[in-house]
Amino acid sequence: MEGHAKISTFEAMKMDPVTKPIYKQMVDSTGNPITCEKVWISYFTGGRDNMGEGYGNLTAGYGSRRVASEIGEKIGPEFTFGIYAQKALKEPILIIKTAWGGKSIHTDFRPPSAGPYVFNENELENFKRRGKNIKEVKAEKAEQTGRFYGLMMDHVKKVLADIKRVYPGYNAKDGYELAGFAWFQGWNDMYNGFQDEYAKNMENFIKDVRKDLGKPNLPFVIGIMGQNGFKEATGNMAIVKAAQASMNKVEEFKGNVIAIPTDVYWDKKADQAYPAWRNNFEEWKKIGSDRPYHYLGSTIFFSRVGRGFAKSILKLLTKG
Repeated sequence: MEGHAKISTFEAMKMDPVTKPIYKQMVDSTGNPITCEKVWISYFTGGRDNMGEGYGNLTAGYGSRRVASEIGEKIGPEFTFGIYAQKALKEPILIIKTAWGGKSIHTDFRPPSAGPYVFNENELENFKRRGKNIKEVKAEKAEQTGRFYGLMMDHVKKVLADIKRVYPGYNAKDGYELAGFAWFQGWNDMYNGFQDEYAKNMENFIKDVRKDLGKPNLPFVIGIMGQNGFKEATGNMAIVKAAQASMNKVEEFKGNVIAIPTDVYWDKKADQAYPAWRNNFEEWKKIGSDRPYHYLGSTIFFSRVGRGFAKSILKLLTKG
């Protein structure tokens, strides 16, 4: 999840009694986003031709970016995740974030143990109807399959191999602990039959990440997609949500994996304002900054999700 909540929507949090206490954690005495002195972040993102990394102390601007290496104008869950995790643990924290828009776990993040991309008959027929060269399509899918899983793992290992590059005060003698992994996506798995494989792909993903990082019980928090907002999810969205939630029932994941709902954090005011946002743009941009599939670009939403992820990881870390 890149994160599409513009910093300009922070103000809305002051007006909501639920999020006002969170807002106070996010800004300084002048109302500007804080810079976390004891939290560092390395963020790997970007398109095919401008892939890159931004890093430094955690602050606002590590959401979706036009230029990977330059601070942006948006946040995702990482901002309040870092704030609340550090507040609870009272020790230095390093966040390694990898995120790209429009990706599926079925193809782009496909874990190695899921095997190669398998075309279903409806998919092939659809390509034929569109006049696509099936041989070329298969070659392209083979190249795409698992590519972003590989990019993610390579970047995590790169950062861990030289932590001092990102966190200058790091002392190698103190070492580090891989404390948790947060996963938040799902939209692109609602199509082409991908939804029916989500549960198995997610299970394989967790196992493969743990194997590749050498941490058999690495705590995982999964944000169950919540673009349905206050409405009950239907169709393929309901299938993906159920698949994500099913990780709570996998026997070997009990006590170290938790999937949490995110639709409970949906922004009521942004939801009400969105249908007429074009007619009242000046008011809209104070509370929302994107479409529903990007959670209305609401800071109220993303700040609560980040805090929820932090609480969930801490719950797994302290269990027992």
